[in-house]
Amino acid sequence: MSYRFPVSMPSLRGNELEYTTKAVTDGWISSQGPYVPQFEEAFAAYNNVRYGVACSSGTTALTLALRALGVGPGDEVIVPEFTMIASAWAVTYTGATPVFVDCADDLNIDVTLIEEKITPRTKVIMPVHVYGRQCDMEPILELAYEYNLRVVEDSAEAHGVKPTGDIAAFSLFANKIITSGEGGVCVTNDPHLARQMAHLRGMAFTRDHSFLHKKLAYNFRMTNLQAAVALAQTERLDEIIATRAQIEKRYDEGLRGIDGVTLMPPRDVLWMYDLRAERREELMRFLAEKGIETRLFFKPMSRQPGYLDPVWPALNANRFAEDGLYLPTHAELTEDDQDHIVGQVRQFYEV
Repeated sequence: MSYRFPVSMPSLRGNELEYTTKAVTDGWISSQGPYVPQFEEAFAAYNNVRYGVACSSGTTALTLALRALGVGPGDEVIVPEFTMIASAWAVTYTGATPVFVDCADDLNIDVTLIEEKITPRTKVIMPVHVYGRQCDMEPILELAYEYNLRVVEDSAEAHGVKPTGDIAAFSLFANKIITSGEGGVCVTNDPHLARQMAHLRGMAFTRDHSFLHKKLAYNFRMTNLQAAVALAQTERLDEIIATRAQIEKRYDEGLRGIDGVTLMPPRDVLWMYDLRAERREELMRFLAEKGIETRLFFKPMSRQPGYLDPVWPALNANRFAEDGLYLPTHAELTEDDQDHIVGQVRQFYEV
């Protein structure tokens, strides 16, 4: 179905075309092109960290981060119940076991429930900054220090939230705050971790390129074409974040006070504008008929077939999953677009 107001849309108003054209005309379209290190350096600098490692997706970024930290079979990783399934899958890909922790009322991991899930097999805590809300990182970092654990931040939805853990992994999928179409990037201050992630993403070739591979690795590389777009997007990141902040403010003002709509806590950066809605499915059908796309909240990890646990109906994450949705949220929305969307929501509940 084609929507007049899609839930997401990239904002490609900078140097994307210039950089990708140069990549093509220069013949550098593979992962060996110059835009890859330029993007890595620019994105790391933006986040006030020393190293960036570009890769093929946010999922592969998480996988590289965990592998670089030595996570493997027999290990456990603390993962939120309320997240996109890629967070859990990245753990499973390493052979380790994700151990799920319920969310608080801001949808982020409930930090008061983490400690009881730590066992001698726990190796990493993976907080996820859901929809652009930064997790309460101080107690997470304190727990990591106390139990000698590492912290991998899933920042797929939170470009602009400055990392504080050992590694932060970002997605650059087309619906994210900034994009390269498909892609991801890890940032860290640890040179050993940065080298290890770069080594693993490129099939773990030895320095002499002898085709002897001493460890299991991946082809998780980002192409120069993708990096050209990612660099141009990074140059505009502050502008895009500021535009999205105005969208959040306008939605807040327009939707406040509607009977049947519950607004969610503020976001540190706006990825998607999430809310809770009575008669959610009816509302979504009504908006779809008006050309307005919406999306459901994530479902609890313990409800997923691959991780099924009978506790899921009682989880806070499930309570939010049952009535949550998000509205079109992207930097190309005009004020008139937002006013129209808000007006349609109001019309539904006033009928």
